[in-house]
Amino acid sequence: MKHRNTIFVEDCEILSHSAFDGDQFIMRVQSPKISANAKPGSFAHITVHPLRPMRRPISIMRVNRKSGWVDFLYKKLGEGTALLAEREVGEKINIMGPIGKAFDIKPERKRPLLIGGGVGMPPMIFIADVCQQKKGYEPFVILGSEVPFPFTTKPSEIMVPGIPDGVIASMPLLDDWNIASRLASLQSYPGTYEGYVTDLARLWLKSLKKEQLNEVEIYSCGPHPMLEAVAKLAKEFDLPCQVSLEEFMACAVGGCAGCVVQVETEQGPAMKRVCVDGPVFDAYTVFS
Repeated sequence: MKHRNTIFVEDCEILSHSAFDGDQFIMRVQSPKISANAKPGSFAHITVHPLRPMRRPISIMRVNRKSGWVDFLYKKLGEGTALLAEREVGEKINIMGPIGKAFDIKPERKRPLLIGGGVGMPPMIFIADVCQQKKGYEPFVILGSEVPFPFTTKPSEIMVPGIPDGVIASMPLLDDWNIASRLASLQSYPGTYEGYVTDLARLWLKSLKKEQLNEVEIYSCGPHPMLEAVAKLAKEFDLPCQVSLEEFMACAVGGCAGCVVQVETEQGPAMKRVCVDGPVFDAYTVFS
């Protein structure tokens, strides 16, 4: 079977662990096998503490296959992630991954629109990283957050058509990759777009010519209401759209079926497991 022996279990040393406003953390671990096999949309199942055996699923934000490290962005929400936030550099944590169906980055869609909300940002950064290593891709990244962004923002020098004057805040890492990005929020953060990520995306899409729209595919990860709005936006512009769903998980490898969602298939409605049948799905099969 093509999926056999694709998930690895590693004891990973924590290389760095940084805290940001809004109870957000970025953790880098040494994980050669997971870094070598992860794709945008993959996630890992992490043992947060030796005294808490139940793992937590966390999206992979970035990997370095040569150096063997993996970056995770997560938010401290419950007891599990609170314990994870206490782990220190030099400690080892047990991680299982990479897990799940990844995003399908199509060669004919050279102008991907990447929309990430909250802890749904990591897969978008992963896709952007892959695109900047390929030739001919011109992604545009829109990130939204109602708490301070988990990275230092700065005015972007990359001009983006359709974006209002004064909306200049970007993610520095993406600027370093020469990838256009803009930030959206309802919290009036300096330089951000005051509104929803889909409102900002609509302005950009309206600025494109027909031949440019034909090169766009939307990729998104974030809260369920945001993904539903993204799917409606994609339908409005008749664009293909892939979404990564966020669900509570127990085993994360398809055994417990605790993360099922209803998906439209050629045979009719079916229940699919987000962990292994997803987390990435065609948006139109999830949001009708």
